[in-house]
Amino acid sequence: MTNRWFSPQENNTTSQIVEQKILNEESVVIDIVERISPAVVTVGISKTQKINIFNSQKIEQDIGSGFVVDKNGLVITNKHVVTDRQAKYRVVTADNETYEVAKIYRDPTNDLAILKIDTNDLPMAALGDSSNLKVGQFVIAIGTALGEFRHTVTTGVISGLGRGITAGSPFEGYIEQLDNVIQTDAAINLGNSGGPLLNSLGQVIGVNVAVAQGAQNIGFAIPINTVKDMLQNFRQTGEFSRPFLGVRYAMVTKEAAILNEIPEGAYVVEIISGSPADKAGIKKEDIITELDNQKVKNTKGGLAAIIGKKKVGEKINVKIWRNGETIKLIAELREAEE
Repeated sequence: MTNRWFSPQENNTTSQIVEQKILNEESVVIDIVERISPAVVTVGISKTQKINIFNSQKIEQDIGSGFVVDKNGLVITNKHVVTDRQAKYRVVTADNETYEVAKIYRDPTNDLAILKIDTNDLPMAALGDSSNLKVGQFVIAIGTALGEFRHTVTTGVISGLGRGITAGSPFEGYIEQLDNVIQTDAAINLGNSGGPLLNSLGQVIGVNVAVAQGAQNIGFAIPINTVKDMLQNFRQTGEFSRPFLGVRYAMVTKEAAILNEIPEGAYVVEIISGSPADKAGIKKEDIITELDNQKVKNTKGGLAAIIGKKKVGEKINVKIWRNGETIKLIAELREAEE
């Protein structure tokens, strides 16, 4: 093999191209941060916590992030950021203006919430489209890292799409799996929850929701199209009205199905007592394979995506696999409770 030597002129040209690329990338990030930061907020909490029977302690601290989607005071954040119903919450803008949260609307089936504050002149974040995201796509995250460092900016790429994480609690009625979240290596820490994940155009493509425990550079975000659907529903009705089946499940991939000689679908981990699933006769360890003749697969949002397109009160045909037998059931979806 013959070694090729680069002339000083060629080396200078290559160096200039690399430097120009770096400068262009830096300019993109700086421009986006300057444009979007005014619409990114910090969410704080105020509560009195009892230390013992004689003493109480007042707690005031930053706990999460959010972003403005309506100049009249609608802010998006995660539901788990504002889960304490006995506490008071506040929103702090980039210019340190503080607003008390007047009302909280919690989405019963997604880890999302809308905060209402009394104002009519806030800068808004532009919402993008999360339907055509690509692995490797450049992203920027902004939020209050560790509940302490406001407007922290991190960059990275989309590391994966269609990931599944569990949202909610076994003790609350909103247990559904988030099957279509975005995975990113942009640093997301506690306190970043509810903040925006942005594309290179400065549009919000996701809501930062979680970081994988015990891992580095693995964070997750709810696709912005889920938020847009939620907002449309909210603006039409002034509340959330989402169908609820009442199962906690794990998706069975095609590979796992072949390996274990079982069908693809949603493997039922837990049934909410008194839920539509419970009343229909769905049991723990069943595999839900079809809903209204639509196959339940580990793609495009899985079971949650199919249920999300149904209506409250709608009766659906459910096909399950149980101990080698296929069983047909009917479930009547009801409205999800917070």
